[in-house]
Amino acid sequence: MSSRTDAWRRRLLRTKPAGATARGGEEPSGLAQALSALDLVSLGVGSCAGTGMYVVAGLVAKSVAGPGVVLSFVVAAAASVLSGVCYAELGVRVPKTTGSAYTYSYVTVGESVAFLIGWNLILEYLIGTAAGASALSAVLDSLADRGVGRYVAAHLGTLAGLGQGERTFPDPLAMLIVLLVTLVVALGARNSAGLNNVLNGINALVWVFVVTAGLFFLSAENWEDGRFLPYGWSGVTRGAATCFYAFIGFDIIATAGEEARNPAGAIPYAITASLLTCLCAYVSVSVILTLMVPYDLIDGSAPLVEMFAARGFLLGKYAAAAGSLAGLGASLLGSLFPMPRVIYAMAADGLLFRGLSAVSPRTRTPVAACVLSGFLASLVALLVSLRDLMEMMSIGTLLAYTLVSVCVLLLRYQPDGEAGDGPELHGNAAFCRSEKLSNVWSDSAHVAPPGSPILFPRGPIELDLCSVPSGDESQTDLASRPPRFPGVAAAAARPTTSSGRTATRCTLAFFALSFLLWSAVIFGVERGTGAAAVWGLAAALTAAAMAALLIAVARQPQSGRRLDYAAPCVPFVPAAAILVNTYLMLKLSALTWARFTVWCAVGLLIYVFYGVRHSSLEVDARQEEARASSYQRFDDPQEGDAGLYPESDFCYQNDAGLSEDDGGHFGYQRGGG
Repeated sequence: MSSRTDAWRRRLLRTKPAGATARGGEEPSGLAQALSALDLVSLGVGSCAGTGMYVVAGLVAKSVAGPGVVLSFVVAAAASVLSGVCYAELGVRVPKTTGSAYTYSYVTVGESVAFLIGWNLILEYLIGTAAGASALSAVLDSLADRGVGRYVAAHLGTLAGLGQGERTFPDPLAMLIVLLVTLVVALGARNSAGLNNVLNGINALVWVFVVTAGLFFLSAENWEDGRFLPYGWSGVTRGAATCFYAFIGFDIIATAGEEARNPAGAIPYAITASLLTCLCAYVSVSVILTLMVPYDLIDGSAPLVEMFAARGFLLGKYAAAAGSLAGLGASLLGSLFPMPRVIYAMAADGLLFRGLSAVSPRTRTPVAACVLSGFLASLVALLVSLRDLMEMMSIGTLLAYTLVSVCVLLLRYQPDGEAGDGPELHGNAAFCRSEKLSNVWSDSAHVAPPGSPILFPRGPIELDLCSVPSGDESQTDLASRPPRFPGVAAAAARPTTSSGRTATRCTLAFFALSFLLWSAVIFGVERGTGAAAVWGLAAALTAAAMAALLIAVARQPQSGRRLDYAAPCVPFVPAAAILVNTYLMLKLSALTWARFTVWCAVGLLIYVFYGVRHSSLEVDARQEEARASSYQRFDDPQEGDAGLYPESDFCYQNDAGLSEDDGGHFGYQRGGG
């Protein structure tokens, strides 16, 4: 039983070598590298600016935060910036970014966590696509004076139970919109990016027009007498959890990174530019909207269109409608574009059905995944209300971003050479160049003639040609240098296996305690129950324990690998991202958590009954075991082979039970004393 448990534990925590994901590796993806840095920025802005400006601002202002939606966007943007810098670093560390956070976590954390993140990214994009189509349908319905909705309700009826108590009607127009955009995405990345750039250009012009024209209709009374925060600060934070939905652009940038011409330079630039652009758009539109219309009179489905209609400014109404169509179209395209690529990445790794990894040789897009994505998104758009869609999308996004921040902490404190990082030469650190023998083991045993090289199993074998001190010895030598500031490891120090294990345990404990901390604050302190003092004490003790864990992580030496971009102030920035994201997750409704739990349970069943057995790592391990059983172990000679390699000649020593690709280290020595 114990051996079976250990085997399952190894399966769940096995990681994918980063070298296997590098561009130009043994298994090229077949996707076209056709996107420039500007294309990535446009994808990032387009994926969220449309829905954020034309839908989220109005919904949150009307029922959650009032005019305080301005602050909600600022809080959500701060959380996005913290997660964005972590995304940018991992986008540079892991060249193959198809799958985004899924690929990052597969390389750093383990297969089971990677599947969970990938599964929730699919949820994020699925909901985002359906929400964009529903919002676009609502704008068209508004232009038709609600005629489409009345017609559908009269002829198809209404549905109960899909919304938060309200009755909704099926939305066949949203379903048709999704299918049309799916066709565009399936035709190729270059076509999708070109259409996205045109739509974003129209949206930018309308944004400028809306803000400029709105200045002539402002009323300060809408913010006076406590109307700016009618729901208090709690409403602002609840609104921020939903507004986070509007900051998913950098996630899509990372997902499309493998199709960029220069991902190392383009990804950080595109993430920064898209975040700043979206924040400016959201804040300016929210200010104009809440100063033009009292928050309780805002139209929840097409706020900017109806904002001008309420003031009798028909030119503004139709201009806002044009911007809504362009912005929401870009948002829909930006959400649907990465979904098939995440499915493709998971299917290529064997965690989802292999047939979904098929790439069209003509369009160079994952066509099977595109078809599945379009079908699922159109079905959701047909049946589920817009408000529920936005909350469901936020929880999947927040979890993915939190795990990305955890991955950055894990990578920064692991020894060089692990998780795909190649060893480097560092001054006095005694890392030495290794020579390689490229001889391959002969299938039939034979006696090597005098002076011939010894043959080893498959692949180049590294032979140390210099004395390499142990990790502890080199660490002691490096740690003697002056530290950067008290209590923190020396600047030149390099992590060891022991320090990496310490950082990992502290990081995972910090992540778990963050949920405990905010549970005590939100469900105990903020609600002001009779046991608020007890909850407050529990929160204080948890915060103290988390501070101690963070200090312990900060005291460990960091990896010396030089990157084109690195997240600043590690471990504090990733830790802040974890805290903000978990807080926003726990501010979402219980119904959203229930739906999220069901989605995760379905994914867990797929992983346990299919993904574990069909994973590429599992298949490779079985093939390797089969090959190893057919080889004659050099360190366990058969009878009659004792004199094959006399002690007076070279012999090898294996420092770790070597399998073919586990990176075991070979040295050599002279035998016979």
